[in-house]
Amino acid sequence: MDVIGPAGAGLAVALENLFPPLPSEVILPMAGLAASRGSFTLFEALAWTTAGSVVGAFALYFLGALLGVRRLRAIATRVPLMNAADIDHTVGWFQRHGAKAVFFGRMLPIFRSLISIPAGVVGMPWWKFGLLTLAGSLIWNSIFVLSGFLLGEAWPIVEEYASILQYVVIAAVALAVAWFLVSRIRGIVRHRRGGAVDAETADAEATARAGAPSTLDA
Repeated sequence: MDVIGPAGAGLAVALENLFPPLPSEVILPMAGLAASRGSFTLFEALAWTTAGSVVGAFALYFLGALLGVRRLRAIATRVPLMNAADIDHTVGWFQRHGAKAVFFGRMLPIFRSLISIPAGVVGMPWWKFGLLTLAGSLIWNSIFVLSGFLLGEAWPIVEEYASILQYVVIAAVALAVAWFLVSRIRGIVRHRRGGAVDAETADAEATARAGAPSTLDA
């Protein structure tokens, strides 16, 4: 951290948005620790890391804008167990709750990076996205930078608590994915069974009509 300086810390945080395995929970406290040692000021640590968060978020925002709803709907039709309606439902939800999702999403592992993409897809105004990202990122970064600044060499304790939050988020995502898969597969099975029953009913009715005496025979 002494070598890369505050600008390097900001670059690392920006890259974390594009490559989530880079842990901001480690980068930010180390920047705070370096600031406590006088390598650079606390203001520089907060300013550069928050700027990196905003820049990285905008990179994914523009990626989402490039994809757009139409392309995502086309992709969804080719993905097993998904359809275009899933994209429509997600877009509708984000249009209703997008501001809260962007703001609070900046404080959650995994979502901190991914939340920028749907914001670009639905066309959230760039200034609104920027302000919400700036506010959420400043809160998140301040917590970790100040932790490193105040705790000093004991900063790894912050990573331990952050890991707990990350595990909780991962578990919630896993449960949500499992629920989606189970409900979607059950829906497909019910649909196929209903189609088979309808086909059998139609065959039975056709057979009954074929065997019934006509008016000419009468």
